[in-house]
Amino acid sequence: MKLHRNAALSLKKRELLCDRVVVRRWSLTKAAAAAEVSERTARKWVRRYLAEGDAGLFDRSSRPHSSPTATSEERIQLIAQLRRGCRMTGAEIAETLAMPLKTVQGILTRIGLGKLWRLDQEQVVRYERSRPGELIHVDVKKLGRIQGGAGHRITGFKHYNPTRGPRKAVKRTVGWEFCHIAIDDYSRLAYVEVLEDEKATTAVGFLRRAVKFFASHGIEVEAVMTDNGSPYVSFAHAFACRQLKLKHLRTRPYRPQTNGKAERFIRTMLAGWAYGRIYGSSRDRRAALEPWVDFYNRRRPHGALGHKPPVTRLSGNNVLGSYS
Repeated sequence: MKLHRNAALSLKKRELLCDRVVVRRWSLTKAAAAAEVSERTARKWVRRYLAEGDAGLFDRSSRPHSSPTATSEERIQLIAQLRRGCRMTGAEIAETLAMPLKTVQGILTRIGLGKLWRLDQEQVVRYERSRPGELIHVDVKKLGRIQGGAGHRITGFKHYNPTRGPRKAVKRTVGWEFCHIAIDDYSRLAYVEVLEDEKATTAVGFLRRAVKFFASHGIEVEAVMTDNGSPYVSFAHAFACRQLKLKHLRTRPYRPQTNGKAERFIRTMLAGWAYGRIYGSSRDRRAALEPWVDFYNRRRPHGALGHKPPVTRLSGNNVLGSYS
């Protein structure tokens, strides 16, 4: 039984109160004092017990049986249509329908349209290609180098140059590493390399090696999807796609959701590999990449694949090919 949060008596206390009055013939005043409630409350429970038995001791909803002044469902639907179709504010709707502004705002909040900007939010459209290699998602994730032991994510402090003095302290530059990733849309089979930069020539070299990796698993790459970063809008990348006979798709500006499978893989990679353990150097972190990607491709359960690893979607193909 779910009791009201301010209930003075539990179910057992109510039963004891009614037992004292009805069976033991206690006076209502004495029973109310023993239960530490008012006579009015004691009378209410005794009256319900006599009328309904044990069922009368349960809490009831405080909602009225009828609400003749409540806004009708037709009027609520009209308010929603004015909000969605005409993008009217709460004040405009209240003036148009001759309703109190507070009532209109309450209805809009209740139906999830209290904020006008929410109307601009696009629904996420999930998709999946029908065969391996039909589309490969490519992206880059920048990671700070590890120099002189674990970084501030582990130690809690950043590296500074102590020779400059407290007022001229500057952050010591240790540089960046760039994780280039490629993931098959259908099977989620992934290929990753840690490279020195994200220049066009570097991205082209990674793309060629990624195509060879997927080919070693029996996957013929047909198209590649990237964002609008400088390496992917370059002439060198366009020329490489023509040589490899790949169709190049680019995401809409400011819409990373279009390349969502790459974005989600990067989050998984950071949690499982980059930040999954403490590394003493960038070399140690790089050495741990290949075993983790092999684990991801061959053994890690994937929620979108029925909790099976990506290689299970390569039936009939060479699933035992080398990663490198």
